[in-house]
Amino acid sequence: MTVDERPRFQDLSRSKVPPGFRGRSGMTVLLWQVVQQTLFAWSPQPAYGWRRWLLRIFGAEVGQGVLVRPTARVTYPWKVKLGNHCWIGDHAELYSLGPIAVGESAVVSQRSYLCAATHDYKNINFPLIAKQVVIEREAWVAADCFVAPGVTIGKGAIVGARSTVLRDVEARSIVAGNPAIKKGFRLDADA
Repeated sequence: MTVDERPRFQDLSRSKVPPGFRGRSGMTVLLWQVVQQTLFAWSPQPAYGWRRWLLRIFGAEVGQGVLVRPTARVTYPWKVKLGNHCWIGDHAELYSLGPIAVGESAVVSQRSYLCAATHDYKNINFPLIAKQVVIEREAWVAADCFVAPGVTIGKGAIVGARSTVLRDVEARSIVAGNPAIKKGFRLDADA
């Protein structure tokens, strides 16, 4: 009896990064990886201006007063926009194979993962697909959350700690869980 060992679901030997997908040359990607692992990661915590400068040099759009912790990771900074006074916490991951936008005064807390790409599992070649992630202004993605490709977290929304967000979150909503579901609405701070 012979067993058919041909790939039936995904054949990674045929998987290729689409031309231009990275948005920069392989050398630029490699240089960013070295800079991120050294000059960025080894910088003292209060050196926010230094890390903003490094991100800008590599093409990120970085607003005023942005706070990015030295342990945060950004895959491709040239695909990232950080609005004024937003915060990116310790060990947060901006997996920016696709565009990622974090709005003004928004927070992505420690160990949260913004995932801006997936694979086409219906295609045996398992190709990459970029899908933008947007964290709108004044939203808060609390600690250890996963935000899926193509998701928008609305203005002023809160994603509770350790949540998995697979769908858009409407403005001012409070969501939590795995998968995240609506728990309530956020009131204006002056209310």
